[in-house]
Amino acid sequence: MKKTEWYLEYEILINRPGLLGEISSLLGMLSINIIMINGVKHARRGLLILTKDDVHIKRLKTILETMDTIQLIKLRKPKLRDRLAVRHGRYIQSDQDDRKVIRFVRDDLGILVDFMAELFKTNEHKLVGIRGMPRVGKTESVVAASVCANKRWVFVSSTLLKQTVRNQLVKGEYSPENTYIIDGIVSKHRANEKHWRLIREIMQLPAVKVIEHPDIFVQATEYTMEDFDYIIELRSHEEEEITYKDLELNQFPHDHGYM
Repeated sequence: MKKTEWYLEYEILINRPGLLGEISSLLGMLSINIIMINGVKHARRGLLILTKDDVHIKRLKTILETMDTIQLIKLRKPKLRDRLAVRHGRYIQSDQDDRKVIRFVRDDLGILVDFMAELFKTNEHKLVGIRGMPRVGKTESVVAASVCANKRWVFVSSTLLKQTVRNQLVKGEYSPENTYIIDGIVSKHRANEKHWRLIREIMQLPAVKVIEHPDIFVQATEYTMEDFDYIIELRSHEEEEITYKDLELNQFPHDHGYM
């Protein structure tokens, strides 16, 4: 029988010596193996566990719900955020009103790169937007995640070294194993029809597309924010406000008609 991974999370109500040992012993008696364990929040523990029989998971749930020393929080097939929580020892933050918006600060670059690398590993259409002010690490994080995912990155428009606006790709650059990086501000202000035709071609590929400044990108295209699978926000610090007007004015001082 195929083994199945599960994510177990519990909160400690009465912290006493030997508690983790008791839970580990319980898992062992149910033939459930622990893959990884970590604290994911104050007084909370997260575990990735493995079992050959899901009936054991039902028994585990019943037993855990009777224990007065802990409160069962989650017992489910692991999501990407569950895996990252155990791996890094804390949750990534989501917008309460829009779960597709995920927030990071610059100190979180390690978990951000890990998160994006997991997204990039599949050879299928995925549209990811990333917001942030200049020099906060947006492009560098996308490139690092591509390396971790063993993907080649292709700049369609960018300001990393100089303003890049591509009107065509060479034959080897059309591949689902590539990560396509588009700067929404550069494309809006410097692109011609050939560039937009290329973007439409890329959008049809079963590949990952990362749009920097997605809010500006949708102003100049037929795409909407609903088309994005994830929106990543990267800030220097928690209180930083992400604004575009000054950013556009600084990069394109001779253009008019901003937000």
